[in-house]
Amino acid sequence: MPPPAPRGRRFGLVDAVVLALVVVAAIYVVWRAQTVLRYNWNWAPVWGFVIRYDPARDAWIPNLILSGLWTTIRMSLWAAIFAAIIGAAMGIARVSTSLFLRLVSRSYVELVRNVPPLVFVFVVYFFLTSQIVPVLGLDVWARSAAPATRATIDFLLGPTQYLPALASAVACLALFEGAYVTEIVRGGIESIDRGQWEASRALGFTRWKCLRLVVLPQAIQRTLPPLAGQFISLVKDSSIVSLISIQDLTFLGNEVAATTTRVFEAWIIVAVLYFSLCYALSRLFARLETRLGRFR
Repeated sequence: MPPPAPRGRRFGLVDAVVLALVVVAAIYVVWRAQTVLRYNWNWAPVWGFVIRYDPARDAWIPNLILSGLWTTIRMSLWAAIFAAIIGAAMGIARVSTSLFLRLVSRSYVELVRNVPPLVFVFVVYFFLTSQIVPVLGLDVWARSAAPATRATIDFLLGPTQYLPALASAVACLALFEGAYVTEIVRGGIESIDRGQWEASRALGFTRWKCLRLVVLPQAIQRTLPPLAGQFISLVKDSSIVSLISIQDLTFLGNEVAATTTRVFEAWIIVAVLYFSLCYALSRLFARLETRLGRFR
């Protein structure tokens, strides 16, 4: 029997009540700000830091806040890539037959998950990346590269003078989020029925071939929703690295709020940009999950 057809979306009474409560709450917050705090709303100074007119180019160009948003996107993308690599490797090690690999991956997961994110960022930044990244000479390499290469580096990694700081932030986020990805991958692999392993071994597959061709493709489909949620959390968690002077959306939003003294306006714009980015990612992952579901 085919599965029942999905029901169409309808705007019901509960939806109307929730929407009304949200609108009332927003109106109440604005009213309290104006009557109790006597806050005078003025968006003009803040909008100038979002986008500005450049007479030399005769065009509107992004200003500090949008530049910080692009830095957040760039940093989160690289951190997600490395977190996925770390999480996949450690997740496979968690189900390995080797005791040494299981101990290494378990120690990594327990160490990261039981340390507060803020403490972890400071420890990694001051005791690891601040010593290792300068030795690598990334900024020197970027500055000595050809003009075309430098343009590509500026687009993918940002200005060369901020490259060591960006590398430190990406390392912090990738190591932190990689621990949670490890557990998601481990759970996905262990959720596959034992009969899949036994059938593959009966066909003469090695353990690695069975894992690569049979188990992992099924585990990826099952782990996509939690992985999507984890990567969206990574975007929000990236605001922590503003404490180590990374020029991201949170850091520059704080600078704009301090410069213009328009605290509410600046942080509301920052919150809207974070929400827009995370909501777009959630819709993208939802579509990807639907596409993968057709091949089950």
